[in-house]
Amino acid sequence: MKQFLICLFLLHIFCVPVNSAVMEGGVSKTGVGNSSRIVDNATNMPVAGAKVSLPKNNYTTYSDAQGGFNLNTEIKDPTIMSVEKDGYRPFSLTINEKMASKPIVVGIEKSDIQDVIISSEMFHLGDDNFSASSANSGEFKGKSIGPFFSKSFKIAGNALSKKNYLVIGSIIGIDTLMAKKMRQNSIVNSFSSPPEVYFNGSKIAEIQLNGDGQRIKIPNHLLRPGQLNEVTIKTGRNLKQTAYIDYDDIEFMNLTIQSE
Repeated sequence: MKQFLICLFLLHIFCVPVNSAVMEGGVSKTGVGNSSRIVDNATNMPVAGAKVSLPKNNYTTYSDAQGGFNLNTEIKDPTIMSVEKDGYRPFSLTINEKMASKPIVVGIEKSDIQDVIISSEMFHLGDDNFSASSANSGEFKGKSIGPFFSKSFKIAGNALSKKNYLVIGSIIGIDTLMAKKMRQNSIVNSFSSPPEVYFNGSKIAEIQLNGDGQRIKIPNHLLRPGQLNEVTIKTGRNLKQTAYIDYDDIEFMNLTIQSE
């Protein structure tokens, strides 16, 4: 198995009537509550004015003074829920109808001064040619921008003194053999190569599974402190199609660089 392999599973949260699921950076724990709300994950205090959106549904709402919010839109297929608030790291989570029917408490993290928000938008890579059996295909929001995404940005001058991670808030549609074995899709006769992640022209990861909060460590020798750096994400190809190039259609959102 390649050294670049990332084995991150889809986040599964099971809610019970008396408790709410608390999501913190892709990790769940149990919290008490009877309504959906946004809280500071360090203090558990409510966060007002947080933007909560479901891009697929073209739905946006904001948390109230108590951090409360409601998802007043129909959710049938799994879909990405995004949370944004000034001073906090962007957060996203793939939710389904069952999760949306119960209270959800989302704990968001304060941002670090060196964090870089590359993009909080949702991007669709591929060729807009995909099966209904593809992983999360019913969740796809937009048209493809092509087989790859690239963006340049600056990193702080003291970045080499930190551990730096590229964080993908949510990624869906991956149809690798591993995703197939994990039953993330129902495709019978084909599978794709994994999406590849490049930093300043060097490959740093292959993403095998769909999921939330995927963290990829950036090797320090690739960093260009105080200068422009570039991240590129390339989608995979259908390995069973040899007559032409059939790109795997995927979508991702909330791309950030986080320092520790």
